[in-house]
Amino acid sequence: MKNRNNINIKHYSFPCGDMILGSFDGKLCLCDWIDGKKRHAIDFRLQKYLNAEYVELATEVIEQAKLQLDEYLKSERCKFDIPILFVGTDFQKLVWNELLNIQYGTTISYGELAQRIGCSDSVRAVANANAVNAMSIIVPCHRVVGYDGGLAGYGGGVKKKRFLLNLEENNYLCKK
Repeated sequence: MKNRNNINIKHYSFPCGDMILGSFDGKLCLCDWIDGKKRHAIDFRLQKYLNAEYVELATEVIEQAKLQLDEYLKSERCKFDIPILFVGTDFQKLVWNELLNIQYGTTISYGELAQRIGCSDSVRAVANANAVNAMSIIVPCHRVVGYDGGLAGYGGGVKKKRFLLNLEENNYLCKK
């Protein structure tokens, strides 16, 4: 059997729930809610694609992520600049990269997200890719809402989504 790699992980306490942060090869590959709806699917995908297992160990990029998440929480950070590693299909990566273009403090619909990537007829596939984003907050899937503006779906739950959107809405330093 081929040797397995390590995904280094650490837990992080956020006011609306606990998170798990993970790094691989100097990049953050995981920032997700411990109790997230897709937690097991995300873990399986990361471990399979990277031929890796989780090992509890702090790394420089995990410590950077903690610091930047703390700054985000204190409304001192509007955008993250941590090196990230997307682990998924090309379509999922396309969706996740587009999430990075949603401005702080704003929301778009799943339909608009599908249009932005040139896949207007693939709203459900875009929503599914959004649902398995392993980089919550840092890759802002919480900024995607239902067509009517409702807080449709979020891997961490609607209460966490509302918390994050309220945090951003009330931060006037980051709004232009």
